[in-house]
Amino acid sequence: MLAHIRPAVVMMVLFTLLTGLVYPFVMTGIAGVAFPAQAGGSLVHDAKGQVIGSSLLAQGFAKPEYLHPRPSAAGNGYDPTSSGGSNLGPMDPKLSTRMTTDAATYRKDNPTATEIPADALTTSASGLDPDVSPANAQVQAARIAANRAPATVADVQAIIDANTAQPTLGFLGDPRVNVLAVNLALDAKYPVAQPRGK
Repeated sequence: MLAHIRPAVVMMVLFTLLTGLVYPFVMTGIAGVAFPAQAGGSLVHDAKGQVIGSSLLAQGFAKPEYLHPRPSAAGNGYDPTSSGGSNLGPMDPKLSTRMTTDAATYRKDNPTATEIPADALTTSASGLDPDVSPANAQVQAARIAANRAPATVADVQAIIDANTAQPTLGFLGDPRVNVLAVNLALDAKYPVAQPRGK
C-alpha cells in the first residue's frame, strides 16, 4: 500500500509546487518584463508621479467641466472592491425609476442633446467601464466647453477625438473614448480656475 501512496504524495507535492508556485512566478515575471504597465494595473500618474487612477477603471466624475462616465452599480458607484452590475431585470420598477432619473439628469446637464446615447443610461456588467461611446462624449462636449473657457466645442471635440480608440484589430468591439484620458487632457490644456475634485 505504501508503494502506491508514496508516488501519489510525491506527484501531488511536485505539481503543487510547479503549478501553484513556479508557474505563477514565471508568468508574473514575464508579464512584468514584456508588459510592465498592464501587469502593474495600467496605472495613470499625474505630473508629480502620484497614482490618480487606472485606464481600466471608471471614476465618478460629476462636475460640469468633466466628461462623465457611464452610470455605475458597483457598490455605491465606481467602487472597484464591489465590481458588478445591478442585476435588475427589464421589468423591475427600480431599473425604470433609475433610468428615468438618469435621463432627466442627463438632459438637464446636456440641454443640447437631441438623443441620449444608450451607454449614458445603462451600467456595464462590471460597473467600472472606463470608456464611453463617441456619441456620448460628443453630446457632453458643449457642456464641458461652457465650463472651460476659453475652450470651444471644437477644442473639446478635438481632445475627445484624440482619445478615441478604434475597435481592436479593426473589428473587435466598438469605438470608445477613455473618460480619464480625456479629463486629464482637458485639465492640462484648459484648466479651470477654482480648485476642484472629481
